[in-house]
Amino acid sequence: MKDKYIVAGIGTDTGKTVVSAILCKALGADYWKPVQAGDLENTDSHKITKWAPESIIHPEAYRLTQPMSPHAAAEIDRIVIDESNLQLPSTDNTLIIELAGGLMVPLREDFVNIDWVQKTNLPVILVANYYLGSINHTLLTISLLKNRSIPVAGIIFNGEKNLSSFEVIQKRSGLQCLLEVDQEESITPEIIAHYASKLRL
Repeated sequence: MKDKYIVAGIGTDTGKTVVSAILCKALGADYWKPVQAGDLENTDSHKITKWAPESIIHPEAYRLTQPMSPHAAAEIDRIVIDESNLQLPSTDNTLIIELAGGLMVPLREDFVNIDWVQKTNLPVILVANYYLGSINHTLLTISLLKNRSIPVAGIIFNGEKNLSSFEVIQKRSGLQCLLEVDQEESITPEIIAHYASKLRL
């Protein structure tokens, strides 16, 4: 059986889709975003198709019209997200799964992302940034994963580098840094391929 990884961020706009494209390119992986909330004309699946065109894209289980928390977007669309519809797609390839938002983002009022992640029993690749407060957010996220006994394959850091933050997170988490992605002005297939060649997984 090929590997499957869940890509989770420490917050919103961490660069999960860029990282997912890098992982797809490096691992020859398929891509799946279970829940897409908003921007349906330019979804994360569309971006993966553009940045890692060799990847097979599996259709989202839910396509919500509003760019907000899935539970709220689903309510506006008058649907309820049912975890029984969040079944992993069948594939013979490695699979990269990108969450909608962070681990505590609700899919329903009584069901958050990490509840689903725990049910899958799949390892998480965590995307972290270097903004003010990111040390706290990163370590809290890692603590949450460890408390749920969810395996973490490693961290990918995204954005303008901060050596002090990097060292604190590495030391206190004990997790492997799989890759550092710089702050890029634009994302192209060439940029994705460049980082894919540096992945340590």
